[in-house]
Amino acid sequence: MLLYKYMTKKYYSTIEIANILRVSRKTVFQWARDEKIEAIKVGRNYIIPHSALLEKLGKDLGIKRKTEIENSVNKALKEYEKTFKLLGKE
Repeated sequence: MLLYKYMTKKYYSTIEIANILRVSRKTVFQWARDEKIEAIKVGRNYIIPHSALLEKLGKDLGIKRKTEIENSVNKALKEYEKTFKLLGKE
């Protein structure tokens, strides 16, 4: 399978990511430019870390998404602390 060929690399080119995700290279450039995928600009091109590929494939949440979830949970705990305590007693 094509995906296994790439799974040992730390960084991928935009062409490799496009092949793995079955999208165009232009789409990968747009994702990188719009910060929809983590990427490092190298000259006029981008390289994408392995962790960003896993996140895009839905295999990992990524640090940014984990932080968003953690902040949401903390906000809910702060706002609804009394309600949660009352529900816990039932």
